[in-house]
Amino acid sequence: MQARYLIPRIKKQYEKYLKYDPDQFRKETLDLGFESRTKGSINTLIVRGFALVRAAAMLQLEMAHYDVQMQGGIVMCRGEVAEMRTGEGKTLTATLPMFIRALAGEGALLATSNDYLAKRDAEIVKPIYDLLGMTIGVIQTDMSREDRRESYKCDITYGTMKEFGFDFLRDHSARREQQQQDLYFGGSEADGATGTVHRKPYFILIDEADSILIDEARTPLIISAPGDDSAQQQETSLYKWSAKSAPKFEEEEHYWYDRERRKVDLTPDGTALVREVVKPKDLAGIGLLQMYDFVEQAIQVLRDYKVDRDYVVRDGEIVIVDEATGRISEGRRWSRGIHQAIEAKENVDVSVDTATNAKITVQSFVSRYPHMAGMTGTAFTSAREFKKIYTMGVSVIPTNKKRQRKELPIKYFSTEEAKLSQIAVDVQRLHEKGRPILIGTRSIAKSETVSAALKQLNIPHDVLNARQIEREAEIVENAGQKQRVTVATNMAGRGTDIKIDDEVRSLGGLHVIGTEMHESSRIDQQLFGRCGRQGDPGTVQLYISAEDKLLESAYGKQKADRIRRRSRFRGRGYWIRLFEKAQQKVEVQHYRSRKILMFNEKQLAKSQREMGLDPILDNFE
Repeated sequence: MQARYLIPRIKKQYEKYLKYDPDQFRKETLDLGFESRTKGSINTLIVRGFALVRAAAMLQLEMAHYDVQMQGGIVMCRGEVAEMRTGEGKTLTATLPMFIRALAGEGALLATSNDYLAKRDAEIVKPIYDLLGMTIGVIQTDMSREDRRESYKCDITYGTMKEFGFDFLRDHSARREQQQQDLYFGGSEADGATGTVHRKPYFILIDEADSILIDEARTPLIISAPGDDSAQQQETSLYKWSAKSAPKFEEEEHYWYDRERRKVDLTPDGTALVREVVKPKDLAGIGLLQMYDFVEQAIQVLRDYKVDRDYVVRDGEIVIVDEATGRISEGRRWSRGIHQAIEAKENVDVSVDTATNAKITVQSFVSRYPHMAGMTGTAFTSAREFKKIYTMGVSVIPTNKKRQRKELPIKYFSTEEAKLSQIAVDVQRLHEKGRPILIGTRSIAKSETVSAALKQLNIPHDVLNARQIEREAEIVENAGQKQRVTVATNMAGRGTDIKIDDEVRSLGGLHVIGTEMHESSRIDQQLFGRCGRQGDPGTVQLYISAEDKLLESAYGKQKADRIRRRSRFRGRGYWIRLFEKAQQKVEVQHYRSRKILMFNEKQLAKSQREMGLDPILDNFE
């Protein structure tokens, strides 16, 4: 039955539940739980379960779910991804499928983008679950193993995908240690010595599903341990020498570059140059093949890993910036020597290399859950990938109120300087009228460049990037106030709605500026979706220039430069079509990369199992 046909029945039952006292709410929850465990189907639970949650939300928070929120909840109960626009209330919507799935008593997880959102959302909806007689836990980065175990025992648990995944890896390692102890010393898992915290996988709901399941899917979750440090001093010298030598190597002449695999291969002239470059004395015992590998890695790092985009240097350390959200990724490190190569490139202390203790990708982790669903503001353009990789359909949920957002024509400029100058002038004009403005940038460096241009015109503004993360909620929440100007990196998973008052509505609402096209159209839409929430007015405008990096991401620097020279006199329409094609090309490259990752991981896991190895713990990198 289609979702919209269930809604009148839910509303009718809701009126009955509004008259219930707390004991009756808990008794109804117990009855639904018994039905869930005995019948094994959730379809018969949706009408009564949704009505019960809706009544609890009204009594506890004075908020009843809209029809479109109930529609989104039904879609998620059926294991699909619900595309719900920014401001449509995904936090409240999630209570519906979470309650229905938690009735089975197996535990239901909600994975969100960061610790702050997990804690905030859990606190918001806790009164609803309290009335329903359900327990709710939260996983935070700094929690002890015992506290984590108690949180996972709850009916419903909020946390980040990263923390859920790392806990799974630690549990997997603990089980092997227990098995080894049982083998040598006797005993069993009944002794309680395993130290595991997770329950058996049952249901996981993923907020910002496209960001977590697609954008972050290429980065595996890894638990590392110190490696063999006997040759550490020599390797450190090799990293530093390779980083210093990398700029001498030219593409096509000294190396070939595969963009889809992000792989550097030295040409015969390149290997000859490696032999010619002067080396320090402590590299005397290093073989040429190892030198070739380190130089290839150093070239890749020089090409592909940019400071203030992919990472920041903080207190003499390299700290990763999440490419999808623009946030600091605390505790994460690149594997296979990439992290050390970046440290050498940035001339900071090269850390001790690490060995992989346990590793799993997000794709492999979520595949362990028999029941899964997602929600996000931008999923439809990735519907094919969700279906092919995760066997999840995508349903676009209509907005509660008609959208009034206007997308203004794209502005094109021949140079980056001209583009930034025009952005600053346009911001000044709208700022003087009193409209709030949100300026989205692709990197930390670009956000600070835009900030400098605004300062030259004495335009007061806030900057939100990985350097100001502690003020994130405050900056986003105030971004809709009159005359407020905010410069921010990617907006995925920011979580806080930008609200406007009646005065700002009368001025035309929030104006959103995109300073360049991203590699994924979804990230552009995540930014644009920040205005026009719940029927509010608003406008968005994208600016592009011939010098934007998207062309290089799609075609490589040399070809991009040839296109720029050949097409410098072409008109705006040509450049817009060119950038749209470039964006589509990069999206296809990333999609293929994720498919290859999944295929290779499955093949490797199959081979390891045939050899009697554990694909998660037995990594030989």
